[in-house]
Amino acid sequence: MRPTPPKRPYLLRAMHQWMTDSGHTPHVIVDADRAGVEVPRAYVKDSKIVLNLSITATQKLRLGNEWIEFEARFAGAVHHVSFPVSAVLGVYARETGEGMVFSEQDLGPEPPTRPNPVEEGGRRPQLKVVK
Repeated sequence: MRPTPPKRPYLLRAMHQWMTDSGHTPHVIVDADRAGVEVPRAYVKDSKIVLNLSITATQKLRLGNEWIEFEARFAGAVHHVSFPVSAVLGVYARETGEGMVFSEQDLGPEPPTRPNPVEEGGRRPQLKVVK
């Protein structure tokens, strides 16, 4: 059985497309302190940076399963921006504020649920007071 891929890149692409189709401007909040994050440091505030991922603000935008990459202008200068999908904290539409915040669970498979011993015919665990 193949491991379940992380949800975050799929949710991010879906939200990006939905916002773009709605005529809104998709923005992402990125943890700039994560390993591998390459962003213009002058625009980082409180270890975070907000990036406009609209089609008009970016060139060569690639929303991959592992990495997000694009080129964009900051104060007139073109910068190559890249960061792991795991560094994305949230995505929202600038015009409405609608979007989603990602949790660590969006990075990988759901943890297996523990079986309920009562359902398996076993005894329910009991606690004893030890003095």
